[in-house]
Amino acid sequence: MCGIVGYIGLNDTKEILLRGLEKLEYRGYDSAGIAVINEKGVHVFKEKGRIADLRNTVDFDVLAQTGIGHTRWATHGVPSTINSHPHQSASGRFTLVHNGVIENYEILKREYLQDVNFTSETDTEVIVQLIEVFAGEGLSTEEAFRKTLQLLKGSYALALLDDQNEEAIFVAKNKSPLLVGLGDSFNVVASDAMAMLQVTDQYVELMDKEMVIVTRNAVTIKNLNGDVITREPYTAELDASDIEKGTYPHYMLKEIDEQPLVMRKIIQKYQNDNGELTIDQEIITAMNEADRIYIIAAGTSYHAGLVGKQFIEKLAKIPVEVHISSEFGYNMPMLSEKPLFIFITQSGETADSRAVLVQVKEMGYKAITITNVQGSTLSREADYTLLLHAGPEIAVASTKAYTAQLAVLVILAEVTAKSRGMEPNFNLVRELGIIANAMEVLCDEKEEFESIAREFLTVTRNAFFIGRGIDFYVGLEGALKLKEISYIQAEGFAGGELKHGTIALIEEGTPVIAIATQEIVNLGIRGNVKEVVARGANPCIISMKGLEFEGDTFIIPEVHELLTPLVSVLPLQLISYYAALHRDCDVDKPRNLAKSVTVE
Repeated sequence: MCGIVGYIGLNDTKEILLRGLEKLEYRGYDSAGIAVINEKGVHVFKEKGRIADLRNTVDFDVLAQTGIGHTRWATHGVPSTINSHPHQSASGRFTLVHNGVIENYEILKREYLQDVNFTSETDTEVIVQLIEVFAGEGLSTEEAFRKTLQLLKGSYALALLDDQNEEAIFVAKNKSPLLVGLGDSFNVVASDAMAMLQVTDQYVELMDKEMVIVTRNAVTIKNLNGDVITREPYTAELDASDIEKGTYPHYMLKEIDEQPLVMRKIIQKYQNDNGELTIDQEIITAMNEADRIYIIAAGTSYHAGLVGKQFIEKLAKIPVEVHISSEFGYNMPMLSEKPLFIFITQSGETADSRAVLVQVKEMGYKAITITNVQGSTLSREADYTLLLHAGPEIAVASTKAYTAQLAVLVILAEVTAKSRGMEPNFNLVRELGIIANAMEVLCDEKEEFESIAREFLTVTRNAFFIGRGIDFYVGLEGALKLKEISYIQAEGFAGGELKHGTIALIEEGTPVIAIATQEIVNLGIRGNVKEVVARGANPCIISMKGLEFEGDTFIIPEVHELLTPLVSVLPLQLISYYAALHRDCDVDKPRNLAKSVTVE
């Protein structure tokens, strides 16, 4: 859950590496470092904290044309300068950055490295020390690197420098994402194309258990047997301007405001020349051949899957189960005879979900990935991909990717329903247009949501979100948003579950945010609000126009009842944003979290 960059070329590398790391800040990290190599050897600069802190430690008088960089999110060892990357071997000859988790590092340490003095608590240091041991036995750097890779169990993306060869970066990948970018008399390494979009948009994707020798004029890919592999580059379709905050104080606020545009873009991308929504026929065939659909996801994407289940079952009449990916991989339920798997992931790199994808592909089942990142690992490895077209999402707390996931899921459900001879009782293109307009209205009400956050959430230590039916799932997402960025303990509950235990937690002044957009349960959720008010709760009711009662805190524009999660979540996103702002929290980079969860 961290980032790697590398550069080898004709220009001084330090600023290129630092800017690349800044583009990867969105992934989450607690320390950072770079290593550059010139005729005088390797120079390492690293620091706990932000890239800005790292900049203050870098000696810009050191000129070098080859280097690697890293942002770390602690897995082995506390966040510290010592545990931050790059790590060096005992003699200082080899310098390494690593994403991922080495599962057998303690075994390797006992078997090969008993005489080595370690300076860090990390699994990464085991890798670089192993390379030096094998090189000391007479192997070349490439051979020592390959032998080490053959011993590693777990996930890794690696970039290695050898102070005896400033003309190469040695690279390898297994499970963790890594790309090589191509340029004119230079080449780069990156966890994410976004990091090095400043210098190139041409990238070669790496597959698991491949190693690469990167020089300024060549990229040589080999498998772990040493066989050379040829692979054509692709063009990274990212707009650099999309990555910038512009006049916004935070990426999160920018991305909330982009949701109406994303809705319209999704409509456009999934329409044919006749103005009808369309999905690749092979995907629709797979949907129709399935007797049960299994949605696999984590975090916000899991919440999107819960809503997607309602879309698919109500429109296409196909049974759906929704599972947390980290649980499914180790506790797979009894599957139906003809299952189809849908993986929902913003980044396309979620390690828990990928582990399940590998399993189900080995079992011979088909899989669809719904993701925001074309060419990502889950996109490449699934049978089919549906893109979100949301543009880069930088803030750790997902907003526009979530609503994009809902939009793509309902389009998939609607197109599948029509293919099965079932005509929905609404025009989805029209309804999504109405939703885009409603989103714009809500985005213009920022002062109202700031006031709500100030009234209900500024000084509280906890909060509850309640809803019934599809509103319950939105409440789960609202609670996640609030705790992610404001650190208020927030939980989402089905309204009817309050009396089965949760109501014991209600104290005088406890904020309870209730969502009321479904006519069939409108009276029920309001009864639940009365129950908590009787125990001293401070209620905030967000209802839909047409279902509002006098005294409701905020009324969202009316949209089709099935599609309300696409708009009812926006007030919760904005309230969470302002609650975090009022509490002086780092909105875009909340503590302990990472954007792309690339370790299990």
